[in-house]
Amino acid sequence: MADSSDDEPITLSAHALDALQDFYSGRDARARQFEELKAAAEERGAEGGEKEAALVYPLSMKTFGEDWNKSQFWYSDETAALYARQLLEGATSETRIAVVSTPSVFVALKNILVSGSLPSPPSPPLAPVWAFLRASSPPGTPKPALTLLEHDYRFDVFSEFLFYDFMQPVKLPADLKGSVDRFIIDPPFLSDDCQTKMALTIRWMAKPAAADVRVMVVTSERVEGLVTKLYRGFGIKTTDYEPAQGLSNQFFTYANFDSEAWSWRPDLKDR
Repeated sequence: MADSSDDEPITLSAHALDALQDFYSGRDARARQFEELKAAAEERGAEGGEKEAALVYPLSMKTFGEDWNKSQFWYSDETAALYARQLLEGATSETRIAVVSTPSVFVALKNILVSGSLPSPPSPPLAPVWAFLRASSPPGTPKPALTLLEHDYRFDVFSEFLFYDFMQPVKLPADLKGSVDRFIIDPPFLSDDCQTKMALTIRWMAKPAAADVRVMVVTSERVEGLVTKLYRGFGIKTTDYEPAQGLSNQFFTYANFDSEAWSWRPDLKDR
């Protein structure tokens, strides 16, 4: 005979119910905020103007709620700004930066380049990064060209948005081929297929002189061997910088250039 307790409805404590209600309220508020932003952008576009002119900077990634079904986990402001620094350091108006499936870094770049500010005052660990960014991108200075490759159409409120599906890795505008100087990539999935196809995208877009192309890949430590193999032509190695994001999995930053933000981990074979 089955235990009668199996048929009893599951109940939550008052504390758990309050927490759940707060979660849904916050989610709904962010959804409303985004819909207002989207409506203003579309209205501006319908009037013949630039949709992006309706955006008010600095923007917060809270406006774009994470969709876990799309494997979206935004970086902290500190992490996004640190990556933005790596992309902007030494960049000129001739530099082209591609942000691939990493929208939180793109928003950090836009905040810096458009308004010279962040969505909230920098915390003490971020202050040196922010001081560098303000010094390197003062108002009126030439800005690098940005391109956001992203699957989520919510980000088409930005003029730099290009729809990207890693299953079709080179289905992109022809003028992107061999044109990009700097990349950051955060593959949405850890599968060999996803990692390999996104690496193909990067090779297709990168300028021919691979030694001069700056690349950062942010993904799990579980695929370290595959990542270093796929980007061997760029000289990718594993750093000790771990991004702050909403996942419990350990993520590494893989890069092909030196930075004050990190040191190099020993090669896998030497550990």
